Amino acid sequence: MDDYLKEALEIVKAQAAHRAMAEDEITSMVAGLAAKLRCLSGAGEAAQVEAGLGLDPKKAFKEKSVSCLECGKAFKIITKKHLATHELDLKSYLEKHGLKKGTKLIAKELQRNRRKKMTDMKLWEKRKKNDAPKAKKGA
Repeated sequence: MDDYLKEALEIVKAQAAHRAMAEDEITSMVAGLAAKLRCLSGAGEAAQVEAGLGLDPKKAFKEKSVSCLECGKAFKIITKKHLATHELDLKSYLEKHGLKKGTKLIAKELQRNRRKKMTDMKLWEKRKKNDAPKAKKGA
């Protein structure tokens, strides 16, 4: 095992001691850190970091997390602020990694929960009820 991988494992082990982490989050974090450490020392290939660590965009979207294809970090939501750290916006990030326009950078479970919550709230029905009396008052 190379030294960079050992260092990355130690860092991630320390991180995991302070917060709960999913298995895929740990593996992607170790891979990302090892690649960054290799790159920082000059031994890594800049092309690999340029290509987004070679992660498969289809495998980036997991049940409880979504991995950044630039740095390999796992998130529940990849924000505009994080993309800015890679000097990208949403549109350029999606284009760079061959993702469809309109793809949401959010974990599958969180997206499902949000969708369910919105359908349960039925805000469109409440709005129709509130708009109906206003129309009668004006007549």
